[in-house]
Amino acid sequence: MQNTRLNSLISQLSGRFVGFLQNPWRRLSLLIIGLLSGNFLATIVATVAGQRSTLDVEIALLLLLLVELTSWIVYRGDPRGSTSPQRPLLLETLNNVKIGLLYGLFVEAFKLGS
Repeated sequence: MQNTRLNSLISQLSGRFVGFLQNPWRRLSLLIIGLLSGNFLATIVATVAGQRSTLDVEIALLLLLLVELTSWIVYRGDPRGSTSPQRPLLLETLNNVKIGLLYGLFVEAFKLGS
């Protein structure tokens, strides 16, 4: 691809954005936002799926596939053999959304059981 002004602008902006997110406090806040978003998503899924109880099995299968696919993407081995303790921010955020989703579904189940 040619190195046009637009391409160089986009690469500079993306580099600055990645550098902006390298701050540990900003990274932590983004991970917490992912966790809380997953919890909110669980509340939405539980109330919408509970309203029409005809699709409970299909929604449970969809959530199971979503959680397992996310776990496979996040925890698969590095093909280069590197065991870096630091994962990319997108994968960590995706994992936190998954954890928040599961936690929220457990909380909803406890609320319905009591």
